[in-house]
Amino acid sequence: MWHHPSVTDARAAAREWAATWQRCWEALDATPIVALYADGATFSSHPFRDTYRGRAGVSEYVEAAFADESEVRAWFGEPIVDGDRAAVSWWAALREAGEEVTLAGTSVLRFDADGLVADQWDAWNMVAGHREPPGGWGG
Repeated sequence: MWHHPSVTDARAAAREWAATWQRCWEALDATPIVALYADGATFSSHPFRDTYRGRAGVSEYVEAAFADESEVRAWFGEPIVDGDRAAVSWWAALREAGEEVTLAGTSVLRFDADGLVADQWDAWNMVAGHREPPGGWGG
């Protein structure tokens, strides 16, 4: 029987999501990231891009993104949690297709009763060059 995850469960799931993305994005290791998602998950990597569906869709997106990236340094903020939902800000400086870029964004996540991501919606921006987050960012 489905139960609504407690805030504690969602906070733990969001922290695990952030820690896994941070570690595995820098390592360009998609497998542990894909394991964070439910079989029927929806993943919207950007407001104006198509939505990916299921673990296979998440894998397709992450593998393709990582194929163009190198020298990743990523930071993830403390999750903001409400019920089964969380918002996590993130920042990454990397090389994409050989060019230094910096991305800053937020992922809005909904977790299922098992603590897996059921839905993810990302909004982000990118600038040329390598920039680290400003002081006090992500708290």
